[in-house]
Amino acid sequence: MILVVGGGGMLGRDLLELLGERGRGVDLPEIDITDLLSVQRVLTTLKPKVVVNCAAYTNVDGCESNAETAMQVNGEGVAFLAMISREIGAKLVQVSTDYVFDGGKGAPCLEDDLPRPLSVYGESKLAGELNADVNPDNLVVRTQWLYGRHGTNFVETMLRLGREKQELTVVDDQIGSPTWTVDLAAGIVSLIDRDCRGVYHCVNSGSTSWNGFAKAIFEEAGMAVKVAPMSTEQLNRPARRPLYSVLDCGKLAADTGFTPRPWREALRQYLLVREKER
Repeated sequence: MILVVGGGGMLGRDLLELLGERGRGVDLPEIDITDLLSVQRVLTTLKPKVVVNCAAYTNVDGCESNAETAMQVNGEGVAFLAMISREIGAKLVQVSTDYVFDGGKGAPCLEDDLPRPLSVYGESKLAGELNADVNPDNLVVRTQWLYGRHGTNFVETMLRLGREKQELTVVDDQIGSPTWTVDLAAGIVSLIDRDCRGVYHCVNSGSTSWNGFAKAIFEEAGMAVKVAPMSTEQLNRPARRPLYSVLDCGKLAADTGFTPRPWREALRQYLLVREKER
């Protein structure tokens, strides 16, 4: 059995749909990963073969003013999952982020590039990666710019704002790869099924800016919304963001044969699925 911690979240729900009978989801209040006894009780009772941690504190700006909570959830919680999963002989899969990098490389980041987080969120997720090593049988999957049917995300925000306004201003100097949680889930399952260990990157292929992503959303949705550019400096958010944090997925393709589809193709499919479900 594959246990998905954070099974009620955007990625967790898509992962459970893909896993079918192989998967079991847990979330608050059934499990609290910041409580060792809670983790111990759930894992020793269910005895999964694989534990996938999709639970995280992902409010990037909120982490700046709540650093202790960020470290408890994104760092210490992973240590507790690693300790108990090791005790029961289970693999730990930890979902991480491009925010462990500073975005200064100017080329797609490889798995063994030196992490240098710019924010509390990035620091806390890097702590989680390091703590995953408490269980030698671990897999770290870094991803970025997630959207999906079961949670708040950039695509839904843009669609909502686009219905309210004819012109929006969106940052154009941060570059990454928009990633549909359905495709990330498929990548995670392919890594699990091939018993991979270590660090892997998994994002939809290609890259764009948040501004370019917004324009694509409106084009694919058939909405006439003008998207003006602005800089990260102008946006002036509490947490620093990496400006170029595209993740290279060559290792994923080489070791599993799985290559995530182009980001625009994934976006188009997401909008079709979304429309059918309305």
